[in-house]
Amino acid sequence: MSAPDSPLNQKLREAIRHFWITRTAQAQRQGVRIETRDQGERTAVTGGAQMDGFVNLVRDLLLECGLTESTVYCKRRVELPGWFRPEKQWDLLVVVNKCLIAGVEFKSQVGPSFGNNYNNRTEEALGSATDIWAAYREGAFKPSVRPWLGYLILLEEAPGSITPVGVKEPHFKVFEEFRNASYAKRYQILLTKLVRERLYDSACLLLSDRTNGISGAFREPSPELSFQNFVSSLLARAIACVKTL
Repeated sequence: MSAPDSPLNQKLREAIRHFWITRTAQAQRQGVRIETRDQGERTAVTGGAQMDGFVNLVRDLLLECGLTESTVYCKRRVELPGWFRPEKQWDLLVVVNKCLIAGVEFKSQVGPSFGNNYNNRTEEALGSATDIWAAYREGAFKPSVRPWLGYLILLEEAPGSITPVGVKEPHFKVFEEFRNASYAKRYQILLTKLVRERLYDSACLLLSDRTNGISGAFREPSPELSFQNFVSSLLARAIACVKTL
């Protein structure tokens, strides 16, 4: 079940619906049965645009706070310099008067290859944060104060993502919280730690199954990682920025 139907959650449901509808249409255009073939999953993922509903929703919320369209960037002019690489594209940036205010990543993962993709997403999230904070330390974004960073992921709720997973310990023991944790639980642990280690200012984890997701159904396994908390943190930064304009 999803959260109560507040106006914000109604908009979030539309973003969920957009994800599943777009993803299904992209796979079908390739003539692939996404229910049974891993290749179909890769086809749908590489098609892009599935997360546009989330990007557009957050952009609209920022504009409602008083930011102008010329300060919120999506799809174009979203590159930021890195320290370990020349630049990286973010999904949404807020840049006001040549100051970096916020950067947001919107990601998704569907089955059946939850294991490999979880590891890739983990390394990607850690790498992006490490890179941008090193660049910030070295003055890449002057005269910006510390920017706000956010990470949102939509995970397919399926047997492969919610069933406990074993660990391998040939030499040393894993931390106890990972023992018998599903991939959904591992994502919850990852995002919680990313925020508490201040690698990101806020993170959001949404679960949605492909059958009910087409009607906008979703679940939030952690109140700390809810969409409401995520956008509230970002909008607080945006409102503070607007007051200085």
